[in-house]
Parts: sequence; structure tokens; C-alpha cells
Amino acid sequence: MAGSTAHARARRGPGEGQATVRRVARGVAVVFLVVGVLGFVPGITSDVGGLRWAGHESGARLFGVFQVSVLHNLVHLLFGVAGLALARTAATARAYLLGGGAVYLVLWLYGLVVDHDSTANVLPVNTADNWLHLGLGAAMILLGLVTTRTGTRHQPRHGLDRSRGRG
Repeated sequence: MAGSTAHARARRGPGEGQATVRRVARGVAVVFLVVGVLGFVPGITSDVGGLRWAGHESGARLFGVFQVSVLHNLVHLLFGVAGLALARTAATARAYLLGGGAVYLVLWLYGLVVDHDSTANVLPVNTADNWLHLGLGAAMILLGLVTTRTGTRHQPRHGLDRSRGRG
């Protein structure tokens, strides 16, 4: 019986990792959806009347801190929808986390080089957004790597559980 339990655990192990990356990708996607919606909600987003389609002229601030525009909110919503769609398999969930993290790191770099008061600041981004994009990018990549890491577990040979002295 102990051998069959060990085999069941060994069979279950890799699938649990796949479920984890899918669950994490869904969680990240839901956060993006919520943030995308909240970007339009007065009270949570300050100066919603100053919300513009795109560009640095948008005066709206999510949580009073992060500069947002309609385009910026739509990007969050699309990222959320994409995450839910890609969370269907472990491979695509991992790709969403790694690829999405890379996109957010590029967005962080964009925020560092673009003049925040120029027409090139299309999304728009401010210093708070830059720090958030750096954190999001790093976290998504880390989650994509950690939740799919395959460790080598030492399985007992021939069903022998040496820690318990049984076989």
C-alpha cells in the first residue's frame, strides 16, 4: 500500500505544478481586470473628469497616484482577458507570466526614457507608474519561473520508504 501511495504522489506532483502556474496566471489576470475597471471609477480614480483617451494630458489618477487614461485602462483590461484565456494550459499560462512580465519591463524602460510631459507619453506614465511597472514585470517573470520550476525529488526505489523502514 505504501508503494501505491508513493506512486500516486509522484503522479500527482507534476500536475499540481501545472495547476499552480494556471492559478497564478488567473490571479494576475483578475488583478489586471480589476485595475482596468477601477481606472474608470470615481472616488477610486481621482479627477475622472480629467480622464483622456490617451496622452500625458490625462489628469486622472488611479488611487490618486497612478496616472491613467482610457487607453491605459483598456490595456489593463486586455491584459486581464488575455491572461484568463492563456491560463487554460500550463504552457500558455507560463508564457503569459513571462511574456507579460517582459512587456511590463519594456513599459518601465519606456517610462524612464520618455519625457512625461511630451506627446510621446501616450499611455501615460508617471514616476509611480514606472515603479509599479518595474515591480509588475519582475513579479510576473519570477512567478512564471517559480511556479513552473521542476525540482528533482528523490523517490524511494522500488517502493521502499527508507525514512519509515517500510517497503
